[in-house]
Amino acid sequence: MASTYDYDDAPTRHDEQTGPEGYDPNFVPDSVKSFVTHLYRHIREKNVYEIYEMYETSFQTLSDRFFKDSPWPSVDAVATYVDNDRVFCLLYREMWFRHLYARLSPTLKQRIDSWDNYCSLFQVVLRESLNMQLPNQWLWDMVDEFVYQFQSFCQYRAKMKNKTEQEIALLRQFDQAWNVYGVLNFLQALVEKSTIIQILEREKEGLEQFTATDGYDYNGGSNVLKVLGYFSTVGLLRVHCLLGDYHTGLKCLLPIDISQEGVYATVIGSHITAIYHYGFANLMLRRYVDAIREFNKILLHIYKTKQYHHKSSQYEQILKKNEQMYALLAICLSLCQQVKLLDETLQVFEEPLVNYNQDAYRLQLKLFLYEVKQQQLLSGVRTFLKVYSTISLGKLANYMEVDEPTLRTILMTYKHKTHAVDSEGKIISNADVDFYIDDDMIRVVDTKPVRRYGDYFLRQIVKLEGVMNEMDRIKLE
Repeated sequence: MASTYDYDDAPTRHDEQTGPEGYDPNFVPDSVKSFVTHLYRHIREKNVYEIYEMYETSFQTLSDRFFKDSPWPSVDAVATYVDNDRVFCLLYREMWFRHLYARLSPTLKQRIDSWDNYCSLFQVVLRESLNMQLPNQWLWDMVDEFVYQFQSFCQYRAKMKNKTEQEIALLRQFDQAWNVYGVLNFLQALVEKSTIIQILEREKEGLEQFTATDGYDYNGGSNVLKVLGYFSTVGLLRVHCLLGDYHTGLKCLLPIDISQEGVYATVIGSHITAIYHYGFANLMLRRYVDAIREFNKILLHIYKTKQYHHKSSQYEQILKKNEQMYALLAICLSLCQQVKLLDETLQVFEEPLVNYNQDAYRLQLKLFLYEVKQQQLLSGVRTFLKVYSTISLGKLANYMEVDEPTLRTILMTYKHKTHAVDSEGKIISNADVDFYIDDDMIRVVDTKPVRRYGDYFLRQIVKLEGVMNEMDRIKLE
């Protein structure tokens, strides 16, 4: 088993040739030789359990012990130990760059090389028939890291102040690296080539088993393309949220029913990312009730299960997203018309949450603050509507110290802001108080559902009759 491999006995070489300042990409410690050799063998044998153990545990152990401040050995140095297998070398480089991003600061050349490696890796997946099975965790990490590095590159490229002429020339030379269209095209190609949408549709009809097997193929096939396509739907949602296209992002996630347990929930990172961006997109589309419902569910899930991820390399990221979702939940509750909007809310929202080097972020923040200001003006209207069942326009205008045309505009704005369009194109209401205008009178309609007691009493009567009939059949001695 992978967990029994003893990496602690391997010699360490952090001298002038292999230390952080004198990194030797061609030096391969015995522990790394053992790691890549065993990992390569398990991949060829499709031993998913052992692959997972080595990927999730052994790789982190070796990174902490030998490569805290330096990259792993280069792919050329380890290729001889894995028969120069092209696909394994691409997988190894993907892990190599991920470690680099996590522990060090990648150079521009390394960012471009990582893009080239992802292009080569995804092209192999799309064009060739891979005879391997990889853990869902690894496949999710590929998609997640792909989108993360895209976001990181956009931030890096936007900071032109400290760029050298050589870096600027390199950016111009490789202007297609981490291009937004290239990123979207790869993710969309994985979705289409995998036919995951059709697979999930057939599963609903009982003609396919994808969720039941967690995406694995127990008939000797490969799960790589199918599961990458599945996770790419979440990746597309994340990218479109970064771009501010929330409708398209939610549309990309439609094949996955997040109200049910699915493969996305088997990987904690995928689960959190899907719900986080689903909730954020609904928040920006004023579908507050949907966002609140999903945030509540995922936060409760994290609360119950986070202790099981304490030793995971993603534990810090889980806690970070947990805090962010609590903040988003608080925003949803404050903006939802069923809860009074506090006057101090806008001041809190205006505090910058991330850096301002992204045009998309600045635009989304501007639109969000504009939405908050509009919501703030409507809190007084809702207060009066909760008090009165009928009130004339003139009287309400007098209370609010505005003229009647302005009041009509405010009431129309209230109607607009308390309604949204769901994923099926239906208009839904987020308000607990609704109204209509009859001539110059405002008539308030309580939207809370009326409790119906008739069905309850009918069921109790039937139960009582059943008990009485049963007692009649009992013969008393």
